[in-house]
Amino acid sequence: MAHAPADRTPPPPAAPPKPTWDPDQPSRPFPWLRPTIRIRLTLLYGGMFLIAGILLLLIIYLLAAQALSGGNELPFKLLSGSFRPTSTSCPELAQTANVDQFNAALDECMDHQRQLALDNLLRRSLLALLGLSVIAFAFGYAMAGRVLSPLGRITRTARQVAATDLSRRIELDGPDDEFKELADTFDEMLGRLARAFDAQRRFVANASHELRTPLAINRTLLEVQLSDPSATPELAQLGKTLLATNERSEQLVEGLLLLARSDNEIVDRKPVDLAEVASQAVEQIREEAQAAGVELRGERAPVVVQGNGILLERIALNLVQNAVRYNTPGGWVEVTTEAQSGQALLMVSNTGPVVPAYEVDSIFEPFRRLRTERTGSDKGVGLGLSIARSVARAHGGLITAEPRDGGGLVMRVTLPV
Repeated sequence: MAHAPADRTPPPPAAPPKPTWDPDQPSRPFPWLRPTIRIRLTLLYGGMFLIAGILLLLIIYLLAAQALSGGNELPFKLLSGSFRPTSTSCPELAQTANVDQFNAALDECMDHQRQLALDNLLRRSLLALLGLSVIAFAFGYAMAGRVLSPLGRITRTARQVAATDLSRRIELDGPDDEFKELADTFDEMLGRLARAFDAQRRFVANASHELRTPLAINRTLLEVQLSDPSATPELAQLGKTLLATNERSEQLVEGLLLLARSDNEIVDRKPVDLAEVASQAVEQIREEAQAAGVELRGERAPVVVQGNGILLERIALNLVQNAVRYNTPGGWVEVTTEAQSGQALLMVSNTGPVVPAYEVDSIFEPFRRLRTERTGSDKGVGLGLSIARSVARAHGGLITAEPRDGGGLVMRVTLPV
């Protein structure tokens, strides 16, 4: 009897590597100590000049030594007569008693003068080389900065794109060299990315908007049917089930719309007290927490940020709501706000089941939950943390999660003040 072949599901594709460059990372205390390309080019140009100068100085020194050695011999010898030294540079001449001693002392004096001339030449040449090296390094640093200025412009534009939106372009002018080719390629890539993201947002917004009308009609029909006193219990139960399903679909549509809108940068910013926003979110979820047997606690210090109050409240509400729903009876949720290192920090900690560290990154993806199916859960539609992350990014902030010892999570939202 032949057995049916087993249904083998191909393994999921490997996740792409995460980028190591963070455009929002804090600047180093001494940025001029970084081994940048400009510093390396300066060291390369200056080092080459220094090596060339040392070789040239060595060649000049050897040639000068050879020339002085060849022309150092006196073309005469003193045979007889009287002599009197006229310089104090060679005191040995005054101590000679005869002609032969005088000729030997004269040769030694000429060798000494030759060595003094070579030492003087070497000393002055080294000083000149040192001065020229300083000038060469400064000139090389200035020229490297001028040559690499298009690369700096590309980097600044990339940081602005990562921090705001995809509408910025480099638009580098100048000669048609490698830097202009890189800038044009980067602009073309940004254009394609912008079109892709805009198309995705339009699709989500249009699809969600088109789904609102039939869902509203379904809700109205179901509510009318449930209000009919002549309806049988089975029909009433079916209507309640369908109404709950319809409400879940409406939440999903509203979440998709908010997710599509929150991906853009917040332009109209106003002062918002993060403690007040977090307190309002806690009050909205307090009744649900009491029903689930979860304690809400935490001290919230006033800290003002610039942003949209409604969207910031959505962050706090989603985090607190998830902390309450994914908890255990008798557990607690702690919501705190504080100013830390010049930034505003919203932290939501909760008890609950143990969360493996390798599953933490996946909870921010849309429709993802921990150890549950993508659909079929009664705790939400799986968009809460995705919306929170999008809103945090739109405000120039960051949201992170880490497992808590003993179970549960610690969620941190960092926003610029």
